[in-house]
Amino acid sequence: MRRPALLLLLPSLLAGVSPAALALPWSIQVRNAGGQPLADAVVAVELSGKPLKTSSAKADMGQRDKQFTPQLLVVQTGTAVNFPNFDTVRHHVYSFSPIKVFETKLYSGTPSEPIVFDKPGVATLGCNIHDRMSAHIVVVDTPMFGRTDATGTVRFDLPAGEHQLKVWHASFKRDQLQAQPLKVEAAGGGQSVVTTGD
Repeated sequence: MRRPALLLLLPSLLAGVSPAALALPWSIQVRNAGGQPLADAVVAVELSGKPLKTSSAKADMGQRDKQFTPQLLVVQTGTAVNFPNFDTVRHHVYSFSPIKVFETKLYSGTPSEPIVFDKPGVATLGCNIHDRMSAHIVVVDTPMFGRTDATGTVRFDLPAGEHQLKVWHASFKRDQLQAQPLKVEAAGGGQSVVTTGD
């Protein structure tokens, strides 16, 4: 029986690929100090040897019905964020967080210049006109990020190696990401459980 040419070539192609280059399925569950899963936690994996920043990514943090949308935005360091106002009233968006201090004073529509978030961390947003408006922008040094589902779990395809795992949740008492090492073995996938300190 003649095997397809692709199957014949596959072993030789894989022979030249290092284990670190192969993506492995990996799940990460985030739990609070009481052991309960945390939904909507931000999880980022900083891959060893990969660029930390971007110079081309763009994102939107809109305002609609006198609320920020989304109320939680995750971006890679260097991302330019626009603040479109879809309401008929004007907003005055600000952040006093150390990673990005800015004010976009009373405006309608979309400001001409986006805000570049060039430092990792958590920025808390507010509106000087509508006090109940609040949101967070979480800035991470990697394009590999996600948010946990209802079971507190997020899934990635990760290369083998020594990486850095970063976690943040809105229930944290501080605007800092919790960090811990993450070792991904070359053989098969795996899972990690992160228990937050807050």
